[in-house]
Amino acid sequence: MLEIKLVNNTYSKEIIDLVLNIQQKEFNVPITIEDQPDLMQIADFYFANGGSFWGAFINGELVGTIALVKFDEKAAAIRKMFVKKEFRGKEHGIAQKLLETLIAYCQKNGIEEVYLGTVSILKAALRFYERNHFEVIEKELLPSKFPLMNADNVFCFLNLKS
Repeated sequence: MLEIKLVNNTYSKEIIDLVLNIQQKEFNVPITIEDQPDLMQIADFYFANGGSFWGAFINGELVGTIALVKFDEKAAAIRKMFVKKEFRGKEHGIAQKLLETLIAYCQKNGIEEVYLGTVSILKAALRFYERNHFEVIEKELLPSKFPLMNADNVFCFLNLKS
């Protein structure tokens, strides 16, 4: 049974384990916990400015995450979209449910522009975002306040204006 709920600093250890395993071991992305201090300060980094952080749980186990950094009045960035390998794919629908949760939050809270940065080796992730109406954009088109991550080399945009 899948449950998507808000997560905070109480879940930092599980979130860090999930994220670093996928980044480092599965995809060999050269990124460390030191590069991602937000994972140890979820409340301050995500919730304080009007963003949020959700976890996907199956039988109490954290199997996926998605977070939103609000960086402008009507703009935000998706961060930390990860699903454990054995729980990926359409049959589970976890990534889709996480994204739908985030988009519903944006619509309810007046966020009209959603951006994200990712890494070109994450081909399935890019296809997922494109299926969900994100457009790949040039880095130069990002808003000046967009929170860049060093590893990111592909950027996407979703317009939620009705």
